[in-house]
Parts: sequence; structure tokens; C-alpha cells
Amino acid sequence: MAVNFATKRDSAYLTESTLQASEKGEYLVESHNVFTWFPIKGGLFSRTIANVRAVDGVSIGVRRGEVLGLVGESGSGKTTFARTILRLVNPTKGEIFFEGTDITKLKGRKLQQFRRRMQIVFQDPYASLDPRQTVRSTLTEPMKIHHTVQNNREANAAAEKLVESVGLNPDHLARFPHEFSGGQRQRIAVARALAVNPEFLLLDEPTSSLDVSVQAQILNLLRKLQSDYELTYLFISHNLSVIRHLCNRVAVMYLGRVVEISNSDDLFNNPKHPYTFALLSAVPEPDPQTRFKKRAILQGDVPSPIDIPSGCRFRTRCPYATKKCAEEFPPLVEVEPGHWIECHYDIDYKVAKP
Repeated sequence: MAVNFATKRDSAYLTESTLQASEKGEYLVESHNVFTWFPIKGGLFSRTIANVRAVDGVSIGVRRGEVLGLVGESGSGKTTFARTILRLVNPTKGEIFFEGTDITKLKGRKLQQFRRRMQIVFQDPYASLDPRQTVRSTLTEPMKIHHTVQNNREANAAAEKLVESVGLNPDHLARFPHEFSGGQRQRIAVARALAVNPEFLLLDEPTSSLDVSVQAQILNLLRKLQSDYELTYLFISHNLSVIRHLCNRVAVMYLGRVVEISNSDDLFNNPKHPYTFALLSAVPEPDPQTRFKKRAILQGDVPSPIDIPSGCRFRTRCPYATKKCAEEFPPLVEVEPGHWIECHYDIDYKVAKP
């Protein structure tokens, strides 16, 4: 097995690094050791007998103006983490900072002020829009709630500008969601997210339910809007080709943890974590031997978040696992500048043999 021991550092180093970057204003959104657990009740008195550890200690930062991709299998905790970042789900433990302010401690009107600055585009455009509201009402209602317009005339003018910015016609404002295709509905959802002039946009697999040709249109639209509105994105997707096309950096989640984070080019050309390598191996390529000498195929299923394996949580599916992996939890280490992995080893997959 062609491996080297990863350079060991304290697992809190990333948190310290994030705090230093925050003081310089580099990060717009940060999470510090965030846990989101869901209790399982049972017994006569409905006591907590176990916890679903959906997010299990995540510390990452989203730099102002960048697109950070978040990838991983279904059940890895991506969407729960995203909703926790926006306070749609309250964290069990940890801190979430928006522009240096800890929003986990905010309530009421103070939290509402930050909600305007952080918006989300959901995965399913058929379920995320109210079927009883026209497009005009869908766009103007948040403007009035957050007082970004003075009167109905301003709200209508802003709504017309929004639909034009996402490639729709002002005549569409009088229509209901059922009168639109899936791609058009997602454009409306994007317009709704932009209605209150946010700085941070969370995109939860916004193209996964759309046709390939429509996906390309939405991705090009998102790129244009980021430039026009000076937005910061956290982009969640299963499609690694989309992630590579759109994102500056990529974080890989497995069973509630971020196991690798790096800039996009380094991660796709030189993955360091065996789970990341397995994900990249699953991407169809015309000539699969051009980048790596060997492809990896994941065996088995993701363990239950109720009963997480000891040591490294990926060891039950990892072909490179050793006794150390079962006994010691791997720290998050920086194996190259800006390239972090949660693994005991630094593996060269171009020559490695499991």
C-alpha cells in the first residue's frame, strides 16, 4: 500500500484558522464544531434512547464571493448541515457565524435581520412554491416582510426587474406555479431568494430534478447572478461535474463529518481521502485510465448515523483501513497548503494498491 502518514496536527487547528480568517473578514459564513442530533424517543416515559447524529462536528468557512461545493452520498448530512447554517434547524451544539456575529444565540427580530441576508433555493421546484400564490405575490411578499420596499408600486417594479433578471417575462407575474415548467419554476425560486437582496445563497441541489439542457441554463444563470449581485454561494450537489464547473472550493461530507476540503482543481486532480477517490472513480469518463491507474468501487452501505463505527467512520468501507483506523479517530490535517483531510494517511492513488 503506497501511503505516507499524514502530517498530524490538532483537530482544532481548522477552527483556530477560521477564527483568524474571520478577523480579517475573509469568511462570510462559518461553522465552528457544529453538531445537529435528532433524538429517538422510546419506552414508557418517551426517554431519549439514541440520537441520529446527522451532523457530527463540522467546522468550515465560506469565503466572501466564492462558491463552496458540498458533496457526499445521500444520508451524509449535507442538507441538514445547510439548514442548520440558516437556522432552519437549530444546532445541538456549536457556533455559526455570519460576518462575525454568532447567529446561534439570536432570536426574534435580531435573527430576522440576518435571515434577509441568507436565503435558500430548494431542490424541488414543484414543492417549494405555494400553488395558491401568483408569481407577483411570491416575490413581493418577502419584500414587504423585510421592508425592502416602501409601497406596492416599488414592490411591483422590483418584481418585474427580478423576473427579467432570471430570464422570464413580466407577463408571467400574474400566473400561478402550475402554469410553468420545472426549469421556469426553479427560475422563480431563484428570483424569490433574490427578492430581499441577500449576500449569501444556499443552493440545495437546485438542478437535480431538471433535464440536462435545463440544468445548463440554470447553472449559467446562477453564475451570471453571482457576478451581477455579488453573491456568495454554498452549492450542494451529487453531480461532481457540476461541482467542478461551478465551485472554487469543495468540501466532502461522509456520515456527518467533512472528511476533505480543498480548492476544486486540487481535489479533482489529486484527491487525498479514500472516500473522495471513490466518489471521483464513479464519474463516467471516456478514458478512465487517463487520471488514475486504478479505480475504486465502494463496498457496502453507509453505516447508520445512530451507530457510528469507532475510530475512522469510513474504515468499514475503506480498502486501505488498518488497525489504527479502528482504534484512533483521525484528526483533520493539512497535507498540502489549503488541502485538509480527516485521515491517518496521505495516499497516492496513482500508484496505490489496496
